[in-house]
Amino acid sequence: MREEKIPRFIDYTAIGRRNSYYLVYKPLIKALEYAVNKYAEGDVLDIGCGNKPYRKMFDGRINKYVGCDIIQSSLEKVDVLCPANEIPLPGESFNTVFSTQTIEHVADHQGLVNEAYRLLNKDGFFIVSGPLYWPLHEEPYDYFRFTKYGFEYVLKKAGFDVVEYLPNGGAWATMGQAIIHSFSFSNPANGWFIKFIKKAFFKLRFQVLINIFFHWLDRKDYNPVNTMNYVIVAQKN
Repeated sequence: MREEKIPRFIDYTAIGRRNSYYLVYKPLIKALEYAVNKYAEGDVLDIGCGNKPYRKMFDGRINKYVGCDIIQSSLEKVDVLCPANEIPLPGESFNTVFSTQTIEHVADHQGLVNEAYRLLNKDGFFIVSGPLYWPLHEEPYDYFRFTKYGFEYVLKKAGFDVVEYLPNGGAWATMGQAIIHSFSFSNPANGWFIKFIKKAFFKLRFQVLINIFFHWLDRKDYNPVNTMNYVIVAQKN
């Protein structure tokens, strides 16, 4: 049974260099802003909406924003409680479907994509994001990681045409994030010295230096072959 009202991401504008997830959020947010500004319109459905952290991105661009999720969020922002592969809403009732960092948590991920297709009007856009690199999280409901070809496969299988692939971070950003993750992991079996080093890493805010240095490296030598995440835009024809 999934736990209701667990703390969820709230505000994408509050991510700074002190944040341990800066290296993934900075390119993810940039890609989402680009996709929303270019493709979002009309009535929007957010699948796996949580606390609707990206709702502000749509201001001035849309008519209506509806969020669905399998459990109620900590701020009670969910409008429709349902599984992502069984959404009790009429077909062809939205111009845009939006789903961020949800598809990896849906065992029937093809069902989520199929529902997005069913719920979209003709020529509507599906903006979806999901990880290629990320540690286990929200266990045991963490099922998949997606390459861009994996995304292409499930989207085309549902009937979509893929419009754009937007990788979020290159190989250097992924390395920096992995370093921060390694210091974040707890292990009761560790001796006092390792525990001290891990605690000191965040106490002295070394993650800020990692964020700055690896973000700089990523800009100088960008290569998305080992990206952390993808934002994909697909269209229903």
